[in-house]
Amino acid sequence: MTDQARNGTVVGVIGLGNAGYAVASAFAKLSPVHGYDLNGDKRTSASQGGIITHDQFGAFTAAIDVAIMSLPHPDISLAVTGQLLDLESRPKLIIDTSTVTPQTAIDCASLTSAYGVGFVDAAIAGGVASMADGQMTFFMGGDDASKAMAKTVLEPVAAGIYDLGKTGAGMGIKVVNNAVMHALMVVLIEAFSMSKKLGVPNDTFISILNREEGMLRPLIHRVQERMNAGDFDGGMSVINARKDSCLALETAQQLSVPLFAISASHVPYEIAVANGLGASDYAALSTLWEDWVKIIFKETSDTSA
Repeated sequence: MTDQARNGTVVGVIGLGNAGYAVASAFAKLSPVHGYDLNGDKRTSASQGGIITHDQFGAFTAAIDVAIMSLPHPDISLAVTGQLLDLESRPKLIIDTSTVTPQTAIDCASLTSAYGVGFVDAAIAGGVASMADGQMTFFMGGDDASKAMAKTVLEPVAAGIYDLGKTGAGMGIKVVNNAVMHALMVVLIEAFSMSKKLGVPNDTFISILNREEGMLRPLIHRVQERMNAGDFDGGMSVINARKDSCLALETAQQLSVPLFAISASHVPYEIAVANGLGASDYAALSTLWEDWVKIIFKETSDTSA
């Protein structure tokens, strides 16, 4: 018997699109789960999949203890949160798994706090298949009490839950994570365009990038080992990295390959050299952002415990 079945908490999912239906399906494998969507066809499809659906929003909310939102736009998340609070039969906890901005999560939490209703943003990483299989990874933000409640609800369908701290942090990291993936996709397309023009097969270039010294090198070595420690001595210098960047831009020009992301990424190297960072390892580019946005990347260990 799962925790979900034992504690008697009744879960309802609002928004039965691809993601919402997958989330509801995962819960339905453990215990009865309710679902609501404005679209009648989606309600019918969900009902056929074993989810208890409701035609009326009020009937849906009266049947549940915890509302999980999976909605297509930040404004809709905010509006639905308000609608849930306007009803007499309010849920005790609202979990928003939609992809929204951190500010939307903060605004939703501000609304719920006035009614004594818990709220967490719990963005989901991964595809629909892992959601339906109950192997979701959640990026969670919220107050401690709300997160504690949410964890008992989500753990039965979770491969992992990252408690990221304050309200909005979960959504923020999901958006940032997506931004990395989307920007990297453009870089890869540009790189593969050049490799193709050079006559290199795709599989060969994939194997080159897939080495330990390939795509993970900036994350594992330069971010984890150097940025985290504030260690910019030795290593490949900013000047040498700038030289290689110039060569890449020149090669693209010779191959008639247009560059957008790669050419934009060259600019910080020029700025770093102009700021006297030329001899430092090129992870020192991070100090530009430390200055611009007033942050410190270096992690410090808490030795007080």
